[in-house]
Amino acid sequence: MKTTAKLTTPASLAVAQRIPRRRALIVVVSALIGFLLTVVWSAEFVDSGIGDNVANTLLGHDAKATPIAGVLAGSAFAFATGVAGTFTACNIAAFGAIAPLLGSAGGRWGRLVRALRPLGWLSAGMITVSAVYGAVVGLYGTRMPQFSTAQNVAGTLSPRGIQSMVVFGVIGLTLCYLGLAALHLVPDPLARLTPRFPGAPMVVMGALIGAFLIGRPFGLFRQLFRDAAASGNPWYGAAAFVLQSVGNIVIMALLFLAVTVFAGERLHRWLAARPARAAALAGAALIVAGVFTFLYWDIRMLAAREIIPWYPRAPWS
Repeated sequence: MKTTAKLTTPASLAVAQRIPRRRALIVVVSALIGFLLTVVWSAEFVDSGIGDNVANTLLGHDAKATPIAGVLAGSAFAFATGVAGTFTACNIAAFGAIAPLLGSAGGRWGRLVRALRPLGWLSAGMITVSAVYGAVVGLYGTRMPQFSTAQNVAGTLSPRGIQSMVVFGVIGLTLCYLGLAALHLVPDPLARLTPRFPGAPMVVMGALIGAFLIGRPFGLFRQLFRDAAASGNPWYGAAAFVLQSVGNIVIMALLFLAVTVFAGERLHRWLAARPARAAALAGAALIVAGVFTFLYWDIRMLAAREIIPWYPRAPWS
């Protein structure tokens, strides 16, 4: 992919100050990939086939059938179900945004240290949002839509479903906009802030990951939500939700660090050969994640509730 002139204005999300060519093609292909993922994605397989089995193995008992007894049990449940939810539809998307940061020069130890910085900023944004929402749940959770156990009825949207659609719709559209900004197709909302606060883009991405909890319908998470809400303890709610979010990203973070350590030098050379590749990779990853999140949680959800007539789905999904 060839590059055009170097930018003279600040850039944060583009990573490199180069504008890739064929940006329209990047947008179209990325959006198509995001759409196709919604067609083939099986929530039942990921949530039950993977998530439930991982949680049961980590906890040593049936996570869904065993009541959460006490703060320590709740903390263990929060972290274990967070790990179990690593590959749910609402979690894997955001890590694509840090793909361009995988490549860096220097020795393995130096690459590892440099990789920890963006992960630290990512964690700061995620923990802040998770803790605040968990505290709110500890205080008011029994009155919130996620506390409900009412079954979804065809032709209608439950309050819980509406909350998920609104939250993930906003997150999906935000990711799409950030992807377009990374490609320099729309103004970068963080361009003026990043020179003074270099960690700002990762804090924003972390906040989006933390916000997944606000809409997450994952069965094991709702079990944790009800426990935190029923406790009436905002400190427990905050701690449990932070542990849930940390569990969500721990596997992806370890994979990120492993790739950085063992393949970072090669990736750095590949990105440095054509500086616009970093912007193209960041933009594509964000658009794929955004389109997938919006279409899966809003449009496909409407079809699943029989509010719109049809949405394409693979037989196994």
